Amino acid sequence: MDFGATFVTGIHVSVVHRLRQRLLGDKDFRVKVCEPYQMLGEVDDQLREALGIDVVGSLGRKSMFGTESRDWKELTLFDGTPCLVPGSLNLTPASDGGWYAYPEGDTSAAPSGHMPRGGHFFDAVIRQDPIDEAKLNPADNTEEFGLLSAEDLAFYRARKQWFQQRSQFGSSLVIPGTAFGDIALVPAPWMKHPKGIRDVSEWYMATADRKDYVRAIFDKQLEFAIQNVNTLIDLFGDVVQVVVITGTDFGTQMGPFIAPEAYREMFQPYHKAITSLIHKRSNWKCFIHSCGAVRKLIPDFIDSGFDVLNPVQCSAVDMDAARLKQEFGKDIVFWGGGVDTQKTMAFGTPAQVYGEVSERVRIFNKDGGFVFNAVHNVQGNTPIENVEALFKALRESK
Repeated sequence: MDFGATFVTGIHVSVVHRLRQRLLGDKDFRVKVCEPYQMLGEVDDQLREALGIDVVGSLGRKSMFGTESRDWKELTLFDGTPCLVPGSLNLTPASDGGWYAYPEGDTSAAPSGHMPRGGHFFDAVIRQDPIDEAKLNPADNTEEFGLLSAEDLAFYRARKQWFQQRSQFGSSLVIPGTAFGDIALVPAPWMKHPKGIRDVSEWYMATADRKDYVRAIFDKQLEFAIQNVNTLIDLFGDVVQVVVITGTDFGTQMGPFIAPEAYREMFQPYHKAITSLIHKRSNWKCFIHSCGAVRKLIPDFIDSGFDVLNPVQCSAVDMDAARLKQEFGKDIVFWGGGVDTQKTMAFGTPAQVYGEVSERVRIFNKDGGFVFNAVHNVQGNTPIENVEALFKALRESK
């Protein structure tokens, strides 16, 4: 079971707060927000033990807003949740009563994130300069990529020690710079003045209409990624078991974003370059996150060298749990799929949550190859009774 090890297997800070109060009862404890873009709460050692979680993980040195997890300060969310946020996360009021967030907390720059009043997480603010086709330069979309800095390496050395102190758990690591075309990263909310193609719709069109431009970005990204992967393999060795390579979503609710042929042309060569290096030089397993209806792409994910698929969105078209397990269960680990966060967790009853969790465990856990997690992060509007029903079902599942 994994809750909290990655940026796509987490729990909203409001839910972590309520869960911690129910289980541990420390009324003055404030949960740290480990990823402010999605407002994910830190699952600390005490809560991890209480829940029986099996995995620990490490995100990157900086968040999606370019903040570091230090110098904590207090914040109260719209729903009344008290929490701690990074000291460099600076928020200002938005005209709708919500909040704006800024790259590296610099309020003199244009805001890069917006949370509406009553919301639970931030959306990226698109900061796209007018596109002049004659002046498009792939280098503008590669500013964020580079070799690991001295500060990065110090961070990862500290994370290695942190993992070693928790050797009873499985360990997962998010690899920086290997998520080719991840739409969450395209707007670059951590950058003060992002250049190139930063609008979500423009980027999706570019993967079809400006293929040479996109390939040039991926080629440069891959150069840095290969060197950084080698560095991290040398640093972590077998302390880490699973690495998150990419969070690029290839599926919508109704079907794939991209045809298998287009995936093979535009993305698979880069995925194979990374996974083959990792499998050659380490014992690490390679984790791909792709939301939506991706059944038609799973054979290509497997061929690309991915060992783990997340979030296993069984509510999407053509993503029946039993069929997925039957067709692909021998070739890939399902990390997720345990319960639907779109409807069941947020809007269902505790009995419905209990039933769905029990059924998914029965299906996916047959013959192994299953790490339980919800379908993506548990959202902030989830009733605590439903969260308790989830863990009760896990304890009682066989």
